[in-house]
Amino acid sequence: MPRLHILLACIAVIGTTADATAQAPARAAAKPNIVIFLLDDLGYTDVGLNGGDIKTPSIDKLAARGVKLGSFYVQPVCSPTRAALLTGRYPMRHGLQVGVVRPWAQYGLPLEERTLAQALKSVGYVTALIGKWHLGHFQRAYLPTARGFDHQYGHYNGALDYFTHIRDGGFDWHRNDKVCRDEGYTTKLLGDEAVGLIGKHDAKQPLFLYMAFNAPHTPLQALPEHLKHYEHVKDKTRRTYSAMVHAVDDQIGRIVTELEQRGLIENTIIIFSSDNGGPIQLGATNGRLRAGKGSLYEGGVRAAAFVAWPGMLKAGVTNEPLHVVDWYPTLLKLAGASLDQKLPLDGKDIWPVLADGKSSPHEDILFNVTPGRGALRMGNWKLVLGGSLQDNEGSPPKKAKKAAKKKAKNADAIELFNLADDPSEKTNLAAQHPERVRELRARLEAYAREAVPPRAAPKAAGFRSPKIWGETD
Repeated sequence: MPRLHILLACIAVIGTTADATAQAPARAAAKPNIVIFLLDDLGYTDVGLNGGDIKTPSIDKLAARGVKLGSFYVQPVCSPTRAALLTGRYPMRHGLQVGVVRPWAQYGLPLEERTLAQALKSVGYVTALIGKWHLGHFQRAYLPTARGFDHQYGHYNGALDYFTHIRDGGFDWHRNDKVCRDEGYTTKLLGDEAVGLIGKHDAKQPLFLYMAFNAPHTPLQALPEHLKHYEHVKDKTRRTYSAMVHAVDDQIGRIVTELEQRGLIENTIIIFSSDNGGPIQLGATNGRLRAGKGSLYEGGVRAAAFVAWPGMLKAGVTNEPLHVVDWYPTLLKLAGASLDQKLPLDGKDIWPVLADGKSSPHEDILFNVTPGRGALRMGNWKLVLGGSLQDNEGSPPKKAKKAAKKKAKNADAIELFNLADDPSEKTNLAAQHPERVRELRARLEAYAREAVPPRAAPKAAGFRSPKIWGETD
């Protein structure tokens, strides 16, 4: 009898283990919901998870449950990052490597590009963009609902008024790419839309929600209830900026709560990032990172970022160098979508890095390459040619303009940094390591040869703002 008891106990243990093993792959195989929070102009140290002094409890709580990305890279300015995120390809392949897509620019994300939304929609996802598009609106073929999004709510351009939704004299607020007259503070409206969308979502279908907040981008405008938390901040610019970040944190908290109440959170992968480094002259902070938005230094291209999937990812930190282009192939693999497409990818599948602590799959990471300028990272080595790329979106103060003018004198400078020893990029090692300079420069020049000409061009003579952005012939 004792032997029989032992045998039965062993069978029970084996059965329990088998059940658990069977459940794990089934759980992993279920298409996860995907939520991407992309903030606009958030500084590296403007969230609590990176030691910031702005109150971001919702973001910090979510980050504590996920994997913090200590060396996560984006582009120096807005539109290029969004193009890279949605295609898995560097912006120099789109012609979007210079500046941003401005109101009524006669170009956008090229139509031959397959977007993340289109790929996910092909495998059964409901797809939604809530917030800022910034990838072209001069023809209907370039609008979000023509690029794979079932639902769209928000605005096409950057730097719009948070209360009137006006940019350069044109009204820019739309639902499903039709003019929408909703009134209210932009950040709150976007949160309301997301909560409503999740509340009505059929849980039988996987959801892709791209939450592209326009905060804390200029114009610096905040609500009184958020400003009261920062009355102690003497600098008015910093005070308003902080209140704007606080507002976004409130809305992220509401959205996560709705996911929890719907029972969706355990099968939802949540990605958080800024679209570029923080503009330090406009209230942001990047800590010890050098420079800020528009720059090829770490303060311009390293973003505050993390990824959380409570049911599948263990909390932790990775300092492996990763790039925003990586989300495209990674998410498509998790969703069971095909990566077979005519246009080659720059992004890599980073799931092994996130789930198993593996090394970065990148031999190098391109920060940008434009005529005469560029930056690249290989391992811990970083090459910078031409220094700062100044963005004009939300014109900086006169002091910042003078500083940019001074930097332009050093446009031909060659800089080499060892980021392992010098994350603040204080010591130029180019003279000590000419062989490294040659190696990295050769790779950067190879990218330059593959680049298409920048599409950005000055506004045509006689340009006049329409009353409503998005009104097309």
